[in-house]
Amino acid sequence: MLDRTGTLFSHVKPADTDFKGGGLRDFFLYRDLGVAEATHGKVIAHLVKANLPPDGGTGWHRHEADFQIVIMTKGWAKFMYEDKVTLVEAGDVVHQRPGIRHYLFDYSPDMEYLEIVSPADFKSVDVDPVCDIPPPTPWP
Repeated sequence: MLDRTGTLFSHVKPADTDFKGGGLRDFFLYRDLGVAEATHGKVIAHLVKANLPPDGGTGWHRHEADFQIVIMTKGWAKFMYEDKVTLVEAGDVVHQRPGIRHYLFDYSPDMEYLEIVSPADFKSVDVDPVCDIPPPTPWP
């Protein structure tokens, strides 16, 4: 069948792109997987990994996105989704419904996850606190 989507084929190997700062959070590093370019901004896929210890976390926010999924590939992270603590460990998959208020407040030094979001230029919007946040686990 002929492809009529206008999207491009993309194949990114680990050596093709580096983890870099300058993403949404300065305490994480991001590795672009070429999906935003291949889909002309319809979807972004990147690997995210811990760079600095959790000190304040992401703050309460929501995303203006149609779709968001997090697949934890290494380590663990603790999120508040609304008023519920959620431990996400390697192998876990989380679908963050559009607009859910959340806060990533703790993570392991080896934390790494795949994040897929549509659209690629999704917005992060600060929101009023939902509840108190537990303290993070100190890194060794």
